[in-house]
Amino acid sequence: MRHSWRALLTMGHGWWRVVPWLAVGVLVAACSGPGGDAPVGQTRVPVAAGTLESVAVVSHGTPGDAFWNVVKNGAEAAGEDLGVRVEYNSAGDPGEQAKLVDNAVAQGVDGLVVSLANPQALGPSVERAVAAGIPVVTINSGEAESAKLGAIGHVGQSERTAGEAAGRRLREAGKSKLLCVIHEAGNVSAAERCGGAIQGFGNAATLQVDINNPTDAQSRIKGALEADRSLDAVLALNSQIAARAVAAAGESRSGATVATFDLNSEVVAAIRAGTLLFAVDQQQYEQGYLPVVMLRLYRTNLNAVGGGRPVQTGPAFVDSGNVDAIAELVAQGTR
Repeated sequence: MRHSWRALLTMGHGWWRVVPWLAVGVLVAACSGPGGDAPVGQTRVPVAAGTLESVAVVSHGTPGDAFWNVVKNGAEAAGEDLGVRVEYNSAGDPGEQAKLVDNAVAQGVDGLVVSLANPQALGPSVERAVAAGIPVVTINSGEAESAKLGAIGHVGQSERTAGEAAGRRLREAGKSKLLCVIHEAGNVSAAERCGGAIQGFGNAATLQVDINNPTDAQSRIKGALEADRSLDAVLALNSQIAARAVAAAGESRSGATVATFDLNSEVVAAIRAGTLLFAVDQQQYEQGYLPVVMLRLYRTNLNAVGGGRPVQTGPAFVDSGNVDAIAELVAQGTR
């Protein structure tokens, strides 16, 4: 059984469970909430307070994806802490994801959390949810489109900012030419990450691979490194592709330094082994947990969070200096 958050405040080793609550408390105290096309700092006025009994979380993650499993864990933990029924579903195909959103609307959920990797495909479904009176919080992707579609807030990291920081870090490591590997065609976040990395690094090339075909992805990365021996840095945008990039760098004997976005157990092991320089951590547990809290506050107390701006969960960096402290959290599914 979970303890109440008040009880957790008195627990010596349980304090970390209330961090999301404390973070939201600070945000709510400091910010007005976003809404529609309202200017920054203004908030859409909700019609009336109510209750939050059910939340649908719909992501673009592929089944079994380690990254999205952590998002799911965060959402379900928030549901248990708040007494809210949370149902998580995902689909890598944008059309299928849109159908999952439409199904949630048809079921009359009290709140919706959705990732917007493909805003064009998801936009009409999100707008239908808003029109049905269902508050929506977007996560992870689609920061720029969130308010336009009527969402009450967005939780994630600014992908271009994160990419720029990763590019600078690789440049500061003495690298001269970067290969940025895009793993999902049409994913706005991937494009933003690479765009930022190129801006932060300078001399860079991009490579399109398919996350659903990891063997081919590894072959393509290897081929690119063999074709251009001046490439001495590789940036993966996904933890699953990171392992393939490390293997490709070894097979090609290029000596290229590899870094990645996002964490999983393989990434942790590679950082420890010195085959990955760093991982950009967007703390996706928060992307699952915080939206449920935000929806609860909105439905029950007419609060909105963010002051017209996204709630940022990253970027943070995991490298050889802090990987041992993070490893246990990755293993338990909260990082």
